[in-house]
Amino acid sequence: MIHGVLLDLEGVLYVSGYPLPGTREALLSLRAAGIPMRFVTNSTRLTRNAVANRLARMGLEAPIQHLFTPVVAARHYLISRNLTPHLLVHPDIQSEFADLLGSPPGAVLLGDAGPGFTYETLNQCFRLLLEGLPLLAMGSNRYFRDQSGLNLDAGPFMAALEYAAEMEAIVLGKPSIEFFLAAVNSLDLPPQDVVMVGDDAEMDVRGALAAGLQGVLVRTGKYRPGDEAQVELNGGRVFDDLDAVVDYIL
Repeated sequence: MIHGVLLDLEGVLYVSGYPLPGTREALLSLRAAGIPMRFVTNSTRLTRNAVANRLARMGLEAPIQHLFTPVVAARHYLISRNLTPHLLVHPDIQSEFADLLGSPPGAVLLGDAGPGFTYETLNQCFRLLLEGLPLLAMGSNRYFRDQSGLNLDAGPFMAALEYAAEMEAIVLGKPSIEFFLAAVNSLDLPPQDVVMVGDDAEMDVRGALAAGLQGVLVRTGKYRPGDEAQVELNGGRVFDDLDAVVDYIL
């Protein structure tokens, strides 16, 4: 039984700013059937407002309170522990943490910094980690897809810092169990009644399965042939696109 749905964004609803065929109709069908949805993304280059505006421009309705992003999770984590962050994040989201900055820092916060990833910035983080600061990562994705193709995400840089500082990062986005459960709890449903739909076999589907959700992989976005093996052995399902997933749910 599926009574709630978590949806990844890039690669599931749209690719490079354009809705995938059938996306609008699939969302309308879920709403008409009374199936509540939450939208979860590991993008650390956009604020929640920016994500909502991007979806609106594509004609995809997603109330901002239904969006779950690593930026929101990171703010909650920092505030709840009274931590001042040292940021290595994308310039577009630095303002989200402006009110939390101060000296000395109490944690290193890592996101997809894009061109901000340099030897100097990474080495500065490395030195702070050696001083005992924790490493907070807003996701551990290996790569993402945009109009230019596949690109390195924050995960490889997180792994480099973990290796150099001989420590393990605290991951605040997918595939963190806490991240998935935060979205599930907002639905007021048990995890086993909720399905996560994603194009990333590891971060989306296997992460959701580990959190007790159902998991579905779609063959769109960053999907690559052979990804099926990663999810089917763990009880996940695979469909061609979101439209096929909705047919399965309904």
